[in-house]
Amino acid sequence: MWYLCVFYHRLLDYRKPEVESLAELFGAFSKDPTNNADLQSNGSASYSLQWKLPKHHHPDSPFHFVNLPSDDIARNVANRSILVKGIFELWGEGSNFEELEESIKSYPDERKLPYLTSDSTFKIAVETFGKVISFEEQNKRIRSLSYIPFKGRVNLKNPDHVFWLIETDDYDSNNGLPPIAGRRIFFGREIGAADRKLLPTYQLKSRTYLGPTAMDAEMAFLMANQAQAKSGKLVYDPFVGTGSILVAAAHYGAMTMGADIDIRVVRDGRGPDCNVWSNFKQYGLPMPIGLLRADNNCPPWRLGLKEVFDAIICDPPYGVRAGGRKSGGRKLLKGVIGPYTVPDDKRTGHIPSTAAYSLVECVHDLLDLAAKMLVMGGRLVYFYPVLREDESIDTTFPEHPCFKLVATSEQMLSYRYSRVLLTMVKIGPYTEEIALAARIKHLEFKENHLKWLEEGNLHSAVFSPADNHLNETGETKISKESKGKYRGKYV
Repeated sequence: MWYLCVFYHRLLDYRKPEVESLAELFGAFSKDPTNNADLQSNGSASYSLQWKLPKHHHPDSPFHFVNLPSDDIARNVANRSILVKGIFELWGEGSNFEELEESIKSYPDERKLPYLTSDSTFKIAVETFGKVISFEEQNKRIRSLSYIPFKGRVNLKNPDHVFWLIETDDYDSNNGLPPIAGRRIFFGREIGAADRKLLPTYQLKSRTYLGPTAMDAEMAFLMANQAQAKSGKLVYDPFVGTGSILVAAAHYGAMTMGADIDIRVVRDGRGPDCNVWSNFKQYGLPMPIGLLRADNNCPPWRLGLKEVFDAIICDPPYGVRAGGRKSGGRKLLKGVIGPYTVPDDKRTGHIPSTAAYSLVECVHDLLDLAAKMLVMGGRLVYFYPVLREDESIDTTFPEHPCFKLVATSEQMLSYRYSRVLLTMVKIGPYTEEIALAARIKHLEFKENHLKWLEEGNLHSAVFSPADNHLNETGETKISKESKGKYRGKYV
């Protein structure tokens, strides 16, 4: 059945992947995502949802039609989603109120009458996009719906059914909104709506323990939804830091486990009442199964241990706010000194030495870890940085024979820098042959991306002003006049 899906107008590239991930979680697809036949050659899922745009609407519009199997699945998706404002059973639409009336009257009575009975309560909400209308105008629009045979009582606080009258305005492309050619009016019954109280509850500014790279609450919940975190699943973060991502996964009932190379983060924090554990206590969430001091380059798992985690969610260090580190000091890695043993009397306060850990090596180790430790059909969700040259993007992402890339969502953070949230599904078992093939792919990827992955150009590209990037004639590559007025894609 087709539903009207209304999004919040932000993080535009993240909207559809989140809905599709949640739809799969709640049983919208009968196909098995671990089957290669269910994945197209471009890596996208052939079991993705059907989407349609309303008449005259831009692809970045907050209004989309989506085909979902049932009201229950639509309700579950909307209630858990972070970016869905609401999902509605559309009773009618039109470019003016006359067309809207005709459309509503032609909607089948068997679909309308069960929600208009005398023993029910209801509420009509008015929503506008692209303009603001007064309370009097809202009441006028509600009264214009008198042709709908409501028999129940009005209840504004706790109604049985909520109906929405949603109106878009006539506007051009110069006001920061996606261009729409003409006005559109929708009327429908609310199936489900997101709980936006969730984000203020978990906002970082009220978090007990924070670090410089703590993941924003909204993004952490989006990552947990992409990983399909739920009760009974085990979620692992190999770069746990202060635990923001695991907090989001634990909110959805998942068991959590984390690791970090900095023992001061996972063991000490800022005291007994200000550490990773206190973040879970703050929200009354189940404590992690364990927090390890571990190196992604040299995992602590015993040989032969495989397929433990249902999802791995992380934000690898890519040298913008923090650089990656791996075990072994510079002298140790160069072979100047041999391996050492820490004396027993110094073990308690010992901080192991570390060396620089490039992104290309970090991502290879992450994919190798996920290939071994994820269950079949498990999900790897992580951020990957992207550099822009003349507004173009290099969309070549790391690959692994065990995985299929099922979703990418870009977030532009500066003129020359974006980060992309990659969602990968494990589709094959880990073998020695697979490991060798993955190593070959890694070497090819490393060779093609050596320029900025290894030489550290990413940090300077992010923090140098756009005006400093000059072309051969000495002119700036970008100016206020050359920028498009509509920037909604990068919100």
